Amino acid sequence: MKIGKKPKDRILSALTWGCAALTFSVLLFLIGYILINGIPYLKPSLFAFKYNSENVSLFPALMTTIMAVALSLLIAVPFGLFTAVYLVEYARRGNRLVGLVRVTAETLGGIPSIVYGLFGALFFVVWLGWGYSLLAGSFTLAVMILPLVIRTTEESLKAVPDAFREGSFGLGAGRLRTVFKIVLPAALPGILAGVILAVGRIVGETAALIYTLGNVAKMPENIFASGRTLALHMYSLSGEALHTGQAFATAVVLLVVVAGINALSAAAAKKIAKR
Repeated sequence: MKIGKKPKDRILSALTWGCAALTFSVLLFLIGYILINGIPYLKPSLFAFKYNSENVSLFPALMTTIMAVALSLLIAVPFGLFTAVYLVEYARRGNRLVGLVRVTAETLGGIPSIVYGLFGALFFVVWLGWGYSLLAGSFTLAVMILPLVIRTTEESLKAVPDAFREGSFGLGAGRLRTVFKIVLPAALPGILAGVILAVGRIVGETAALIYTLGNVAKMPENIFASGRTLALHMYSLSGEALHTGQAFATAVVLLVVVAGINALSAAAAKKIAKR
C-alpha cells in the first residue's frame, strides 16, 4: 500500500523545485545575455598584445589577471593552510586562541572589499611605499581571501575521519607525518574547492584593486608596476560608455577564464580523490 504525500510535503517539494528552477533560470538568463551581447565583439583586435584607444585590447588585462591570481594564491594559501592545520591538528580543544581566530576569520570574511582596498592603499601603497603596483594589489587580495582559505581548509580537515589519524599513530607515525601524509591528502579535494572560490573572488574583484593595483591599461613589467585586471578593464570600458560592446566581450572572456579554472581544479580534485 502506497502512502501518499502529505499536503505540507507537497508544498515544500514544490517550493524547493520552484526556487531551484528560478535560480537556474536567472543564471541562464545572465549567461545568455552576456554571450549574446559580447560574442559579436570578440575580434582579433581585442586580443592584440598592446592596448590602445582603437583596439582596446584585453590581452594585457588577461595576463595581469593571471599574474594577480598566481601571486595572491602564493601568498594566501600557505598561510591559510598552516593556520587551519594548527587550529584542527595541534591546538587543544577549548583553546581561547582557536575561538578568537575563528571569530576573526568569520568577521574578516564579511568585510566589504572597498574596506580592504582602503586598508591596502594606506598600508601597502602609502606606508610601505609600494605605490600602485601588482605587489600591493596581490597582497590586498591575499588578505581578502585568507579567511575563506582558512575556513574551507579547516572544515575539510575536520571532515577527515579520526580513524585515519588513529591508524597512522598506531603504525608509529608522528603527528607531522600523519598530517602531511594522511590527513592533508584526504582533505585535498575540499581544500581545492576553497581555492576555487578564492580564485573566483580574485578574478571578479574591482573595488580593492582600484586603490592598490591602479588602472593602467598595460601589462606590468614587474611586480612594482601598475596594471588592470579583466574586471577592472571591463569596468573602465563600461564607465567610458564608448566601448560597451567590448566590455561585454571582456565579460565573455572572464566567464570562460573562470569556467576553465573551475573545470581544471575540479578535474584535479577528482583525480586526487581517486588516488
